[in-house]
Amino acid sequence: MPEIKPNEVYTSGETEKLLKVSNSTLKRLVKHGLVKANKLGGQYRFLGHDLLNMFSPEVDQKATIAYQKIKRTAKEKVKNW
Repeated sequence: MPEIKPNEVYTSGETEKLLKVSNSTLKRLVKHGLVKANKLGGQYRFLGHDLLNMFSPEVDQKATIAYQKIKRTAKEKVKNW
């Protein structure tokens, strides 16, 4: 099974394969607000972060906390340069 990467941007086709749904089902999920999407040039783009959050908010929350901790540490180290 393919892995959903939080910092990746997926096309509709890639998202359909990741979620194992048809094109019409994906459009319905977007229309009802169950899947967040951004429209670029008439085509939908899906953020991996949003897909992960939809399926497992706990995993996404842990990843966000870890990222923020790393970011905070990096800012502190850079501040002293």
